[in-house]
Amino acid sequence: MSTVISIQLVLPEDKVYLAGSSIAGQLVLKLRSTLVDPVVKVELVGRGYLEWKEEDNPHLDYSRSTVCRNQAVFISKEHYFHISDGWLDSGVHTFDFNFSFPPGLPSTFTSKIGFISYFIQGTCSGREIVLAKEKKYLLLQGTFGNNEADVKDMDPLVVETRKDAVYLCCFGHGSVVLRMYLEKNIFSPGDHIVFVTDISNRTCKYIRKVVFAVHCIVLYKGVNNRGEQRSLEDRSEVTRLESRTNTGPFQIMRVIGTLVLPKPLPITSTRMENEIMSFRYELVGTSNLPCTPSTMVGRLPIIV
Repeated sequence: MSTVISIQLVLPEDKVYLAGSSIAGQLVLKLRSTLVDPVVKVELVGRGYLEWKEEDNPHLDYSRSTVCRNQAVFISKEHYFHISDGWLDSGVHTFDFNFSFPPGLPSTFTSKIGFISYFIQGTCSGREIVLAKEKKYLLLQGTFGNNEADVKDMDPLVVETRKDAVYLCCFGHGSVVLRMYLEKNIFSPGDHIVFVTDISNRTCKYIRKVVFAVHCIVLYKGVNNRGEQRSLEDRSEVTRLESRTNTGPFQIMRVIGTLVLPKPLPITSTRMENEIMSFRYELVGTSNLPCTPSTMVGRLPIIV
């Protein structure tokens, strides 16, 4: 029967920490009997890992894949608690701890290809044997580390997309114009993105729906089995809004929409040195053309 009845990390519930801030908590240890020469410690760890498979040589007739991987440790700190007299009585013992997050840490992130995660782990050992441990994962939000003046001129803040449509058995023609506006293109995680869209329907059919979404484009950087540098770009939706427009034939309709950015959210990458992942974002508007299989897409780059 173990001497340790339970070990518990006490932390604020569902808190999102900022890079450059601190975390404070308690390690609560409940013992069944006296523990001699214990080692009690708390660790703060942040790390990233990615892995994907790709064809070794797509020009060959047979399929052969190679694995690309990369990893990084962003933070690793540990604190050992001083044990007076070298032993702990039976009962409950509480240990206070405090860690600081360095500025510049990347945000918590998870995808099918990789992750960036942070956790606190408490451990109680005796005579080089781990008697009990508990791990709690943390949510960390990276902060914008560059001067906004350096990136404020990212264009465009207005994008216009035109798509021609052929209908009525190829005897009729028309077009749809999608024009999107943003007052600014720099946002913080948790912000509301307010945008205006004008839909010009120059066909004889109705446009029923337009879908708006913020896309996160991640560039993963790994190394294959031969030690070669490889990269892979992946796109995913961060937040989404479907707008029922019912824009009639030869009509123009204005849509004002709002998308809310979640938190935590990786910030836009402006430097590539020593990064295993880099991030950028787009506001994307999509609409199906009436009576055709075609889809029109408008994209506005934004900075998070």
